[in-house]
Amino acid sequence: MWKEEDNKLKRTFEFKDFVEAFGFMSKVAIVAEKSNHHPHMSNVYNTVSFELSTHDAGDKVTDKDHKLAEEIDKLA
Repeated sequence: MWKEEDNKLKRTFEFKDFVEAFGFMSKVAIVAEKSNHHPHMSNVYNTVSFELSTHDAGDKVTDKDHKLAEEIDKLA
């Protein structure tokens, strides 16, 4: 579940292994590029963490972030 904290939408996903986690990140990268909205994401072995905010809006959470979060959820 996404949580809004410190002007960011945050969520961590856990996968079976590194390859599955990295594949997920690759799918997210394609969606993010198409929407021209690039998340902060990090990976440690089987976990992928996101922090979403809109830089153009002063690093606050906007509709762009909520829409990207919805798209990320569809890929998980």
